[in-house]
Amino acid sequence: MSVKCYSRGAAREVTGSNHIFEIDGRMFMVDCGAFQGKRDESDKKNRSFDAEHERLEGVILTHGHLDHCGLLPVLTRRGYKGNIFATPATRDIANLVMMDSARIQARDAEFLAKQARKRGERFTWTPLYDENDCVAAANQIISLSYNRKMLIAPDVQLEFFDAGHILGSAFASITINPNPASPERELRLLYTGDIGRKCKPIIRNPDTTMSAPDYIFLESTYGNKLHDNHEFAMKELERIVRDACAKKGKIIIPSFAIERAQELVFYLHLLTDMKRIPVLPIYVDSPMASNATAVFRVHPECYDESVNEAFLKHHKNPFGFNSLTYTTSVEDSKALNDKEGPMIIISADGMCEAGRVLYHLANEISNPRNTVMIVGYMAENTLGRRIYDGQKEVKILGEKYRVEAKIERCNGFSAHADYSEMIEWLNEIDTSRLQKIFLIHGESDQQEGFRRHLAKAGYKGVEIVEPDAEYIIS
Repeated sequence: MSVKCYSRGAAREVTGSNHIFEIDGRMFMVDCGAFQGKRDESDKKNRSFDAEHERLEGVILTHGHLDHCGLLPVLTRRGYKGNIFATPATRDIANLVMMDSARIQARDAEFLAKQARKRGERFTWTPLYDENDCVAAANQIISLSYNRKMLIAPDVQLEFFDAGHILGSAFASITINPNPASPERELRLLYTGDIGRKCKPIIRNPDTTMSAPDYIFLESTYGNKLHDNHEFAMKELERIVRDACAKKGKIIIPSFAIERAQELVFYLHLLTDMKRIPVLPIYVDSPMASNATAVFRVHPECYDESVNEAFLKHHKNPFGFNSLTYTTSVEDSKALNDKEGPMIIISADGMCEAGRVLYHLANEISNPRNTVMIVGYMAENTLGRRIYDGQKEVKILGEKYRVEAKIERCNGFSAHADYSEMIEWLNEIDTSRLQKIFLIHGESDQQEGFRRHLAKAGYKGVEIVEPDAEYIIS
């Protein structure tokens, strides 16, 4: 048996997660994500995606973020007819994310065409896929619950374990055994997808009960950083809200519509109940966040004990309270521009590359009374990263704006584990068979630092995966 692995995305970078393992030439894919970042560069990468779908026997989806599922409609559009395996919650979240991406692409095409016509130019850009392609991809998803084993090929067994990152996120534990009568010959791979953090609200801690892997393909987004703890994050959120209220300003929070938006609502609810912040209007201005919140309600199998206690046993809604409004229509979104602060607007996209947050930033970022609060990872070359890095002038929707609003960075809300938390997770799983750790899904400086941290913790033979480089593991 010959097994080799390689990565066509999220190798020496964070987005575009796409990892392949081959067994005697037969292909299996883990994640099929879109590239995000510099618009032209990302678009070129997404359009050059080559799936070799004729040899592909199965796709495994770790979770529903765009950089993990965003090219599934391209894959099926180009002819892939096989199965896509995901947890039930990931199936629902990915469906939302893919459809939202298709709609954003359609709106972008319309907007860019208008801009080109104004300049007297010819416009040729077309969306990567449409809503029909998303429906086709969703129809190929096979649901597999946590801690249930499934043969996805005669010699390949898949089992999902809760990764604690977003709703439905999973570690993919893969066992390859060409001869079930000889278990000593089996090869075990573990793809982490993205690893969450302990003690986050709503969802459970990352699982540690999987069988001992031979090889781990380990994310490294925050491989050289430490996050603030949750109590410090709560205090920071309290300080930021109180400061904005004193100035009668608006707080704009670019947020991923899934997990981060619900988590922020949860924390704001707690702070309001404890009277640590004044009662003020809070708007979740993202149709997808509203839809995702509805998905949360139908997947209690992913909740941690505190949310189970509140939601299932006492029938309280952790995702809604009196001062909170979910806006869905464009008219309601535009109306927020004319409202006076103080208020909080939580809006997608989390990296400020698309969606309604762009219009809120364009309207509010040059007002010194306002605050832009960064609560998550911003990929290189995104508008969010430029704001995070402190640029004094940024381009939004083709126009330049002075950054006069206060920029606040709050790392305690990240859904990714930092290097210490990932090492703690490694120390808790069974590593008795571990031969090598492959680092994926991280920028080079984070990966180099993570490799040093892992070596200090006793994990030798750590390799940083290079784009398209092949690694023979059996």
